[in-house]
Amino acid sequence: MKYLVVLGDGMADWKIDALGDKTCLEAAKTLNLDKIAPLSEVGLCKTVPNGYKPGSDVANMSVLGFDPAKYYTGRSPLEAVAMGINLLPTDVTVRCNLVTLSDDAEYEQKVMLDYSAGDISTEEATVLIEYLKQNLNLNGFQLYAGLQYRHCLVAANGVTGNLLTPPHDISDKKIANYLPKGVNSSIYGGLMKKSYQLLNDHPVNLKRISEGKNPANSIWLWGEGTKPALENFNKLRGLRGGIISAVDLVKGIGMLADMKLIAVDDITGNYDTNFAGKANAAADELLGGLDFVYIHMEAPDECGHHGDYKNKTLAIERIDNLVIGTILKRFSDAGEDFAMLVCPDHPTPCAIKTHLSDPIPYLLYTNVKNLSNGARRYTEPEAAATGAYIPDGYKLIERLLSIK
Repeated sequence: MKYLVVLGDGMADWKIDALGDKTCLEAAKTLNLDKIAPLSEVGLCKTVPNGYKPGSDVANMSVLGFDPAKYYTGRSPLEAVAMGINLLPTDVTVRCNLVTLSDDAEYEQKVMLDYSAGDISTEEATVLIEYLKQNLNLNGFQLYAGLQYRHCLVAANGVTGNLLTPPHDISDKKIANYLPKGVNSSIYGGLMKKSYQLLNDHPVNLKRISEGKNPANSIWLWGEGTKPALENFNKLRGLRGGIISAVDLVKGIGMLADMKLIAVDDITGNYDTNFAGKANAAADELLGGLDFVYIHMEAPDECGHHGDYKNKTLAIERIDNLVIGTILKRFSDAGEDFAMLVCPDHPTPCAIKTHLSDPIPYLLYTNVKNLSNGARRYTEPEAAATGAYIPDGYKLIERLLSIK
């Protein structure tokens, strides 16, 4: 038996008036999911434990079967590992977003206009990060360039315990109440404020403004943590596992669990990503020797953060057509038995542009037997109606792997 997870990050939502009082999952044309849902177990699962912020770090860790209460030590170190940063146990890492703030005179009065600086390109972002490394007094921190708007700040022998707010949680809000608090608040706040002075008139940003794009005019620090110690996935589950993602966070979890990172060309982390390439790469690896593959797609989450219900619905349709459809065909053609879990990690409702810790809808399907528990489609209301509920998210994978 081969196993795979198809994870649409942030895919769950609330009902949206413009979609006829439907969620994006309900409104999307999902011919493949509609075909398998009546043959599947569909229900709800709580992937974010009480007391944890509803981040993709905690939620993806749960879906991969790692109990956050045992393993979670912060978001940024997961990304740092994927960026190739060699972390010591005493290092403290902080996620460094390039963001777009409003042009109000006082820094504290500015508004978070765009947590991703208009989905700035990696090439542009690298120029800006290198400029900051040369001109920003980093006070013993090391700044590392990552992909697009996602970068990393590392302190040797650092301290944790700071209250740092994710920028995607405060879209369209004044930043005054969300600036860093805690031991390093003056350092972090000072770096953020100085970065605005350096970046606001940088040639890269002036060019972006002339092209009608959002400038990356400040850094935003959040997600601090230390390197976690995840168990080897193969030893833990007895399966050779692989992971496919455009996002460093998810790749970092896979690397720390000694899973194979499966490279796919032209993946972007958005609705223009190479969906079919991810599905075919997963099928190639599973039919070629791996036992388990985790396919992560960031697109629905990105659209949710921007309040873009149209492209979120489009992303779900592409997941259904190009990922689910491809997987079903590849395994049918190969005559191979497989079981598949389809789910988001957490909801990202377009109405609020941020994550929730509410239970997520899941679907379990296999081509070897009927798992039906009464659902007609894979949607949030259908999942709730079946009554199936898994309170501990890290046990959801056990439900998948129990299918023989």
